[in-house]
Amino acid sequence: MKRQDWIIIFLPLIVVWYLDRITKSWAGTLQGYHSFGFINFSLHYNPGAMLGLFANLPSILRVVSLSTGGAFLVVIYILIQYLLPIRSMTLRCGMSILLGGILGNVTDRILSGQVTDFIIMSAGSHLSPAFNVADAVQWVGYAMVVFAIAKEGEKIWPEKNSRRQFWINPTFQLKYCYLLTGVGLSISLISTVFSYTYFQVAMVDLVGPNPQIVDKFLVPYLITFGVVSVGFCVGLFTVGKIISHKIAGPIYAFEKYMSDLVEAKEKKSSLRPFKLRSRDEFMELETLAHAVKLKLAPDVDESGGGEVLPIERLKND
Repeated sequence: MKRQDWIIIFLPLIVVWYLDRITKSWAGTLQGYHSFGFINFSLHYNPGAMLGLFANLPSILRVVSLSTGGAFLVVIYILIQYLLPIRSMTLRCGMSILLGGILGNVTDRILSGQVTDFIIMSAGSHLSPAFNVADAVQWVGYAMVVFAIAKEGEKIWPEKNSRRQFWINPTFQLKYCYLLTGVGLSISLISTVFSYTYFQVAMVDLVGPNPQIVDKFLVPYLITFGVVSVGFCVGLFTVGKIISHKIAGPIYAFEKYMSDLVEAKEKKSSLRPFKLRSRDEFMELETLAHAVKLKLAPDVDESGGGEVLPIERLKND
């Protein structure tokens, strides 16, 4: 991926977010109901998510949960962009457009605790729920993502470029996952102690030692923070599993190749070429394996077409 590609990928996110902010600022000046055929404008405030979902949750739980959910989506977006094995500008730009729309509404919740809606579609006497530009643009992002997956799904998950077994070296990989999860738990614990005690002291200073009022706000906060922390740690474990797989796979494949090289040299047999998956770590091992082969066994014939084999077949050879 070139720098220009990343600019093209991230630009729709910024444009969609900025367009949503401009249109909502304009919508804030609307008074009454304005009809332009099947498109109508009327200012509404939505305390929930899209189409009013979760509007009945307690205010603090709703605003904090939905806003934090947006932050999680940003992290997931970055990870997917990093881990995608193909260029696929349609898929990547579709995710940017989708996230730009989501962040437009998240910004509303952070700033005012509710979302500005002002567009209403009409067909005869039937009216759609009020929505905004961010909601509308999100569907464009969904369509682009679905189209790209349907068209390029085989390239995203190529059969010849996959290892069907994720736990190649369970001892190393689990240690890696537990380390990341432990870091996440430590950060969550420190954040919980700091934020809870800070809010508790601040609320006591503001309203006095009133346990009912303090608990009314702090209990939902702890529940929300606990759910977020669990999700954060699960995400770290999953990321650790993926990254450790990219590390353990090449190392195991290199060890297997060295063993096969010694055996092929002794038995004068052919040898399968050493080939890693695209996006694996330690891609330089391919060059090293070829150099070792030329040095130790230049007469050994390499055959097999350079196929990237699933790890189960390597283990069964």
